Amino acid sequence: MIIGGGPGGYEAALVAAQLGAQVTLIDASGIGGSAVLTDCVPSKALIATAEVVTMASESGDLGVRINGQAPVPGVVHIDMALVNGRVKKLAAAQSQDIEQYLRTAGVNLIHGRARLVARNRVSVSGSFDGDEIDTDVILLATGARPRVVFGAEPDGERILTWEQIYDLPELPAKLIVVGSGVTGAELASAYNALGSEVVLVSSRDRVLPSEDADASAVIEDVFRRRGMQVLSNARAESVTRTDHGVRVVLQSGEVLEGSHALMAVGSVPNTGELGLEEVGVRCDPAGFIATDRVSRTSVQGIYAAGDCTGVLMLASTAAMQGRIAMRHAIGDAVVPLDLKGVCANVFTDPEIATVGWSQSDVDAGLIDATSVHLPLATNARAKMVGLEDGFVKLFCRPGTGIVIGGVVVAPKASELIYPIAIAVDQQLSVDQIANSFTVYPSMTGSIAEAARRLHLRS
Repeated sequence: MIIGGGPGGYEAALVAAQLGAQVTLIDASGIGGSAVLTDCVPSKALIATAEVVTMASESGDLGVRINGQAPVPGVVHIDMALVNGRVKKLAAAQSQDIEQYLRTAGVNLIHGRARLVARNRVSVSGSFDGDEIDTDVILLATGARPRVVFGAEPDGERILTWEQIYDLPELPAKLIVVGSGVTGAELASAYNALGSEVVLVSSRDRVLPSEDADASAVIEDVFRRRGMQVLSNARAESVTRTDHGVRVVLQSGEVLEGSHALMAVGSVPNTGELGLEEVGVRCDPAGFIATDRVSRTSVQGIYAAGDCTGVLMLASTAAMQGRIAMRHAIGDAVVPLDLKGVCANVFTDPEIATVGWSQSDVDAGLIDATSVHLPLATNARAKMVGLEDGFVKLFCRPGTGIVIGGVVVAPKASELIYPIAIAVDQQLSVDQIANSFTVYPSMTGSIAEAARRLHLRS
């Protein structure tokens, strides 16, 4: 029995069905969960449009001319209703594809809400109202939702969460983004490119405070250069609606006026009405379900995966947690979750991709490592496409040269990080990377060059 149809739930269902289990998946909000319907898929589709606008606006040095003139920011305009319509259509289509895949695999789908009655029993409200279903194994994959702050409650029209922005009929004239974590930075980057005036309110001394400091510095510099107003060490005290927009009051007393506000201040788990306490499933003080590396909870036979566990709130991590849970529960060979092998990406422009041990780990003395920082501005392919911002950073063990981590800041860094992820996972050395051929010219050439420089240092 799987409760929740997001990546943690539907990937687990497919694995369990493949291994011969009779699988029922209960979902209340739509197959694919927030990752497909309101978060990852729609936001990255929106960002794809923003990338095209940026490319058009910044292509003057490449010889591009529009009506005889070099393009400038603002020369390309978008139809927000069409953009959002496309975004929602893509999300719905992806959800339908996953649902069909599940049905083809033999998974029984129930639309409704589930609650734990016992260690091996679930009650369902909805299409099977009042039914109780016995099961051998339960996987909780109920996800999370945007955190709502008192004094800044969203209304879905002017004060918005990231789940509500795709209903906007027009581009916000002035968007105030509260929160400079991954979601806030991504959407601030996108709307700035699309043509909104954007103010990014960061409660920390830099945007993306959990990312590599060098990477954050690049992104913040790009934001400011492209006209975004970034307020550091600023905390919103209240966000209220006015006659024609929104009013944001900071703790410093400064008042910001805008047409819309986007609240990107974290997530809370959907665990409050599952009956967890009654059956003994342990949660942390924030409500996230406690799990081990094979997704087991504190109750035998009950597993959990995805954002409801608070373990690296990424769709890829949720999916892996779900797969691991089912393999363990059914008795298949299983490799426990290793967070150092997880690739993460921030879809700003440029993107930030990371894997393995980080600069902060090295600085804190958690691991001894040698590193190299190679700007992409020296890369031949980067020069050809007019790329000036970004870098490749590699970390390796000083004695063996084994690659233990990396950072890429570049357009499509989410694609470039993969060879580094393979190196980390397979414990390859910098020499093995350096001795592998790359295409010339290519961005991946900088990964090989970084590896060669680490060899020289060792």
